[in-house]
Amino acid sequence: MSQKLAVVLFNLGGPDGPRAVRPFLFNLFRDPAIIGAPALIRYPLAALISTTREKMAKANYAIMGGGSPLLPETKNQAEALEQALAVALPGVEAKCFIAMRYWHPLTDETARQVAAFAPDEVVLLPLYPQFSTTTTGSSLKAWRKAYKGSGAETTVCCYPTEAGLIEAHARMIRETWEKAGSPSNIRLLFSAHGLPEKVILAGDPYQKQIEATAAAVAAKLPAGIDWTVCYQSRVGPLKWIGPSTDEEIRRAGAEGKGVMITPIAFVSEHVETLVELDHEYAELAKEVGAAPYVRVPALGGAPEFIDGLASAVRSALAERAGSVAPACGWRCGPEWSKCPCREGAAV
Repeated sequence: MSQKLAVVLFNLGGPDGPRAVRPFLFNLFRDPAIIGAPALIRYPLAALISTTREKMAKANYAIMGGGSPLLPETKNQAEALEQALAVALPGVEAKCFIAMRYWHPLTDETARQVAAFAPDEVVLLPLYPQFSTTTTGSSLKAWRKAYKGSGAETTVCCYPTEAGLIEAHARMIRETWEKAGSPSNIRLLFSAHGLPEKVILAGDPYQKQIEATAAAVAAKLPAGIDWTVCYQSRVGPLKWIGPSTDEEIRRAGAEGKGVMITPIAFVSEHVETLVELDHEYAELAKEVGAAPYVRVPALGGAPEFIDGLASAVRSALAERAGSVAPACGWRCGPEWSKCPCREGAAV
């Protein structure tokens, strides 16, 4: 009998149609990792935010046909990973499951599916290469509350400098640049979803890992390339980490440069790429004279990325059961107290 391996892929999720927009937003904002207020305050606040933002969010999703493409893209990644694992782990019956944090298939649903599969091993693999308490941390907390099935469990904490991830980004940047006519007067913007500054100051390693990913990718590109890291999707009155993506686009325009923007933390296309990058920032670039404006696709099913995920699974299986470890040898410094695999932490 072959060994049974369940690989659980975690991601944000997205509404699959207009009716799902409001409940999706409510699920998002009631998460204590997003709004840290007590439940008695958080739930009414989530209801208010989801109601007030529903109209604008529906308009954004309408640009994409009414719903998010995140689940179909994740399914494609899961299928590709299963094929890669069939080659990498002969004799192992490996099956990938998708657990979305804020819309179907939700964590509880997936936990039941995995339990029914009755695996011998379970590898928890976030589709967030860089760890944050607001993404990976939240997903893992929900999983551990929901899963009651079998299997020795191992967690991939992060993989910000995993070789396949870096190679996929570098190749797609080079190909996009060449397709655009190899423009010389252009700045490469590594754009990641932002976070309130207070989250980072509390010990979240996300920004540090984003910068490490960008530096590793830039090292694979031609020497002397003009690049910087920036952060998008700011909402609310809190101070967020920076510089912001719109600030960097304005700066490029003022300096007479074009921009090539690549989503460095999103591995699939969704509203932050297909609307924010492709429409809102493209319009801003036109307004401020940052031309050309070029956008690199999200990784999706890039073969190097899928191979990197398979490598992460193999590495996880080599760790002791119950461990939490990075997939690429990465270790945050001890000052990043929220990182589960920082230096000096028990893993």
